[in-house]
Amino acid sequence: MIKHINLKNFKAWRELDITLGPRITGLFGTNSSGKSSLIQFLLMLKQTKNNPDRNLVLDFGEFGKLINLGSFGDVIHEQDEKRKLKWRLGWNAKEEVRLQDTTKGRNKILVSSKELSTESAVELEGSKSLKTMFVKYAIGDMTFGIEPRANPESGFLLTPEKDRGSGFRFQRNQGRPWQLPGPIKTHLFPDRAKTFYQNADLLSDLEVAYEKLMDGTFYLGPLRDYPHRQYNWSGGSPLDVGVRGEFTMNAILASTEKGNDYQMKKRARKLPFQKAVAMRLQKMGLVHSFAVAEVTKGSNIYQAKVSMDKGSPEVLLTDVGFGVSQVLPAIVLLNYVPKGSTVIFEQPEIHLHPRVQSELADAIIAIAETRDLQVIVESHSEHILRRLQRRVADETISADLVKLYFVSREGSEARLSDIGLSEYGEIKNWPEHFFGDEMTEISATRKATLKRRMDAGQ
Repeated sequence: MIKHINLKNFKAWRELDITLGPRITGLFGTNSSGKSSLIQFLLMLKQTKNNPDRNLVLDFGEFGKLINLGSFGDVIHEQDEKRKLKWRLGWNAKEEVRLQDTTKGRNKILVSSKELSTESAVELEGSKSLKTMFVKYAIGDMTFGIEPRANPESGFLLTPEKDRGSGFRFQRNQGRPWQLPGPIKTHLFPDRAKTFYQNADLLSDLEVAYEKLMDGTFYLGPLRDYPHRQYNWSGGSPLDVGVRGEFTMNAILASTEKGNDYQMKKRARKLPFQKAVAMRLQKMGLVHSFAVAEVTKGSNIYQAKVSMDKGSPEVLLTDVGFGVSQVLPAIVLLNYVPKGSTVIFEQPEIHLHPRVQSELADAIIAIAETRDLQVIVESHSEHILRRLQRRVADETISADLVKLYFVSREGSEARLSDIGLSEYGEIKNWPEHFFGDEMTEISATRKATLKRRMDAGQ
């Protein structure tokens, strides 16, 4: 679970300092205000981790990837390539991370904690080459990092060389004191660090913890694939439903084949995967039944069918309203990802009726609570916001688990406002023009109506 992000000089953000909700974080704001940039930053880190090219400092993306940001000049604040891109990311690991000091014995635990953070910074060296300036990890009360020596020609320094509190120090192997190269990507220590020092293997545990965080972060974009009349599936299990929901049916079929079952809410009876998805769609008022089945046994060709009302015939998903196919990837993703994951939705309300938008908020709350998920929602939907407020007020979810933010723009800089949600679901800090000026619209409508009636002599 991602706890905190401090980001400097990324797109519209000269500086962003945000604490994420343990269950739900809502990002609201006007178009082009900068609220999507936080999501883009996290996706950039994820695809950088996934890229097999160890010489690539940051993966800004290309067609077919999670995100395509262009170049360093496109992402750096005010396109000033002299600036440095810096960040600090804090998170809670699913399991306790234990670092061992092998020089003190195999069972000597140096530090252990679920709370970790990483820091890094990059700058442009020359006209095109990006360079990682440093990498640091903090765990418990200890920090490990690699940073340049005072003399740049002397390479990099691994820290802590000494730590007074724990008595820990990196012990260098005997032999010629080769210079230590710089970090790899923006989260890896150089391989030579583990070769030069006897007890530097613990650095790998920090790297693995970070990569698990990235692997446990999933994303569904705002634009979804249109439904198909039939789907081919050869038995594979996708990692998720895809950026556009293109692997939704594969995920459903893979879970069905494995016999996965899920609960609609805590302490409820477990249901087969397809049944759980169908019941959620039914609860949202979208369909009466839903199923994906093979056309002919052994054909590997499948069709998704729904019935809209009790007693009505089954029809293909392509032959009903677009809303079902739009919300289906979101529901499947929430149920499909491993427990404890972070799920990012960008404008999940697109093409959904206002009532269904509210029901989607309920689904997010219920599934996140049941499956221990962290959900980040970037949205324009007042109905999603209002339903979150209502569920805090009726104690369906605690206000401590929800963080809501409004993003605005002042010149070239994005600004973050903590909306503040009380234990009764009340917004403490209602931003100006949050969802337009509702009272002004009502007043203007009534004045216009009165004027027309007066003019008509009524």
